[in-house]
Amino acid sequence: MTKLPRLSRAALQNPWKQNPWFESVAVAQARAKKRLPAPVYAALVAGSERGQTIDDNERAFTDIGFAPHVVGQHASRTLSTTVMGQSLSLPVMISPTGVQAVHPDGEVAVARAAAARGTVMGLSNFASRSVEDVVATGAPTLFQMYWTGNRDVMVQRMERARAAGAVGLIATLDWSFSMGRDWGSPEIPERVDLRTMLRFAPKVISRPRWLRDFAMAGGLPDLTAPNLAAPGGDAPTFFEAYYEWMTTPPPTWSDVEWMREQWGGPFMLKGVCRVDDALRAVDAGATAISVSNHGGNNLDGTPAAVRMVKPIADAVGDQIDVVMDGGVRRGSDVVKAVALGAKAVMIGRAYLWGLAANGQAGVENVLDVLQGGIDSALRGLGVGSVQELGLEHLLVPESFHRALGVSDSMAPAGGAGVPSTRP
Repeated sequence: MTKLPRLSRAALQNPWKQNPWFESVAVAQARAKKRLPAPVYAALVAGSERGQTIDDNERAFTDIGFAPHVVGQHASRTLSTTVMGQSLSLPVMISPTGVQAVHPDGEVAVARAAAARGTVMGLSNFASRSVEDVVATGAPTLFQMYWTGNRDVMVQRMERARAAGAVGLIATLDWSFSMGRDWGSPEIPERVDLRTMLRFAPKVISRPRWLRDFAMAGGLPDLTAPNLAAPGGDAPTFFEAYYEWMTTPPPTWSDVEWMREQWGGPFMLKGVCRVDDALRAVDAGATAISVSNHGGNNLDGTPAAVRMVKPIADAVGDQIDVVMDGGVRRGSDVVKAVALGAKAVMIGRAYLWGLAANGQAGVENVLDVLQGGIDSALRGLGVGSVQELGLEHLLVPESFHRALGVSDSMAPAGGAGVPSTRP
């Protein structure tokens, strides 16, 4: 009988103590929930009104199946693609999300992870770290802007992002300021002062590791938006910035074209749900569009993002880069979205769970989980590259797609649409 090697004491210890790796985004979420104060975790879960859109974003992926091969798989697979002129090692991009009070390093940790894994960083207007700090990580950075403030202010913010080295602009305009969640909204303080700390102390003290990490970094998050500061001025609080956004008259298509012209480089319009809007984005000169319902945080009752991908990609995919944002939790979800016509997906909550669970390493862990899932799905499908994915690799119910903003004659067979014509 072969004698087994004697294991060292270190090898017999709990591996989770030494290596907080997680095998899925769901596990990352569970760890984030255990680590974060309840109001912070609830703010990440978010959603609006009934929550039907946020639920459908994830559930819709389960309606799609695969058609695998038994023989003929490729020994190696290529996951790389290009979006907005940027090379990606896998078809996954970091979606911009607001004040990241889940970890002291916030967006800087996320950007470092994006750079380490060869993808693009999306940085929010409402980020907790400056565009200069984020670009300095080496991650190709897309600066995201809402239509907020007057044109002079918007130009100043664009010029700052350009000077910092941002490689593209994301315009996010899909917001209706819907209020009221059936499960209740978390309390978010306007600023962190002594009075606020005393009021939140019971909830924060129950999460000592989160508190310790911020204490070691110099203090609790200040909940300001440094990228919205006027030259030489102080950063506004989150709610000051939110009020500016709410009170800015909504943009027109002429405003979108103006914004694209002022930026003068790669330009993505985020939040596209309708074919007619996608066509207008092409007319406005956009480089890319993101098929998105703002992660279910906007107008509840909007279909899952993945349900809207194919009708939009069919209409404009040969003229503009189409990406999808919403509900992605595993590599197979990415493969499904790409097979439906997206060039890549953007992730939001998924990487925030990783950031909360383990900082930069946690975000890298999430990207690795997605990469492994993509590679596994390609192997099972007998596909050598994400560029080869198509409908023939999927099992899609006849009524799956939602073709919004098209005439009845343009809607795919069995697809549910909203009768309309292009304006």
